[in-house]
Amino acid sequence: QEDLEALIAEFQSLDAKKTQVIESSCPPPSPRLNGSLSAHPEKDELILFGGEYFNGQKTYLYNELYVYNIRKNSWSKVEIPNPPPRRCAHQAAVVPTAGGQLWVFGGEFASPNGEQFYHYKDLWVLHLATKTWEQIKASGGPSGRSGHRMVACKRQLIIFGGFHESARDYIYYNDVYAFNLDSFTWSKLAPSGIGPAPRSGCQMATTPEGSIVIYGGYSKQRIKKDVDKGTLHTDMFLLKTEGAGKEEDKWAWSRLNPSGVKPTPRSGFSVAMGPNNRSLLFGGVHDEEEEESIEGDFFNDMYFYDIGKNRWFPGQLKGPRSEKRKRRRGRQAEAEGARDEEIEKQPPQGPVEIVKEVVAEDGTVMTIKQVISGPAEEKERSESEEEEEDGALGQQAEPCPRSNAMLAVKHGVLYVYGGMFEVGDRQFTLGDLYSIDLHKMEEWKVLVEMDPKAQEWLEESESDEEEDDMEGAEGGEEEEESSEEESEDEGGEEQHPSVQPDEKQADYLSRTEQYWIKLARSNMGLDAKEKKVVKVAHAMAKTFYEDSV
Repeated sequence: QEDLEALIAEFQSLDAKKTQVIESSCPPPSPRLNGSLSAHPEKDELILFGGEYFNGQKTYLYNELYVYNIRKNSWSKVEIPNPPPRRCAHQAAVVPTAGGQLWVFGGEFASPNGEQFYHYKDLWVLHLATKTWEQIKASGGPSGRSGHRMVACKRQLIIFGGFHESARDYIYYNDVYAFNLDSFTWSKLAPSGIGPAPRSGCQMATTPEGSIVIYGGYSKQRIKKDVDKGTLHTDMFLLKTEGAGKEEDKWAWSRLNPSGVKPTPRSGFSVAMGPNNRSLLFGGVHDEEEEESIEGDFFNDMYFYDIGKNRWFPGQLKGPRSEKRKRRRGRQAEAEGARDEEIEKQPPQGPVEIVKEVVAEDGTVMTIKQVISGPAEEKERSESEEEEEDGALGQQAEPCPRSNAMLAVKHGVLYVYGGMFEVGDRQFTLGDLYSIDLHKMEEWKVLVEMDPKAQEWLEESESDEEEDDMEGAEGGEEEEESSEEESEDEGGEEQHPSVQPDEKQADYLSRTEQYWIKLARSNMGLDAKEKKVVKVAHAMAKTFYEDSV
């Protein structure tokens, strides 16, 4: 703890040397997750603050401030004297006071090896009109934490939940605090009723009446020595006040039982407030926790919660391309009805999710999901044909599955920046930017592209000698792969003796393999020519072919 505090102090002394505001045009920010993206209340701008990046060996924390100009599709970096210390997993909320204010509370700082954490309990405000940071020192606020949630509600900042982790233990919170934006004072709320269990990373939204809605989140508890059990919460609560937002108001918790289609259980999802009194949830991950390891399924879907109707529904694209594909699939399903009946495993109606695991040569386990609305063969045929016709359009133009992304909504348009996903033991941190008009829900637009596979990744090593060996291995990796590829080419189909397809089967396998290559490329940002992707695609094609036979 003392080492971390000394490191934070060292960074702050460097920041203190800045004496003037410097604003300069710059390329898009480096990849990161767990930062904050906020819409400027008066200008067509998005404000990015903080975040983290991990390269396999070292964790980097940021306190940079970037501004994205929506009209110009350009970035600028704003260096302001005496900013908050570097952090991630904090919370930021914007209020329109005095030309706009960005309030920041809490978050965490991690040691470079990612094994020690310092949790902040400080409160800062960025005055957007004057471009000045100010630390607000008021007693009685929440304890140090990260993963909490904060919203601006009727001249108050309301903070709920979060967690604190030390080298020895951890604790999750379900307390509620209010910071009065007029008197600059903290108060701890004591709501009546039964509220949510302690958690972090939940969804928190405000209603027009000044109430608070809480959904989901994550917590863990120790079930035996050195073994923790994680819980994905899917319950929902309303925190209601009877007054007009004053400190002496009485608050009460009540359970919500929404109708509609709720999000599937997940953590690491991102949230924002959309138009028409609807909050939205994007992405996240569902971890399958074993005793020794965790495998995660990442998402890029979207769900809306209609606050007035107390109803969830999935966000679905309804652009002309989607309609055309639906009609085409409908005709195919009707024409091939007889073939549908032969495949007993798949019902003729409704989507079916097929999950396959493929183990690459290096031991990487890749979990790939396929959601189909009809027979597997026809789905794969139509997908591959349409992908070839549409090129980069259609399914290609959407954010890849991810967790811990940063969201903001401005003029009814949702912006999704960064986040991360994992393949095996490797983490890919993203720095791309997408947008979608929430009123139209027609298509995603790519504003900043990124190729995750070009990212540096350093494997963990137990000694310097091992590190040297690793560096040496990196140099020889490509040669080794190319020689393997040559031997495979010479061997041809002998590498896969389990399938001896005739001409029709070979055509099916080829189409299916192309589909999986494109799916891998889309979901993981990998080049379709990469040896591992081609091998995985071939294995997937074989698996699905054998299943259908």
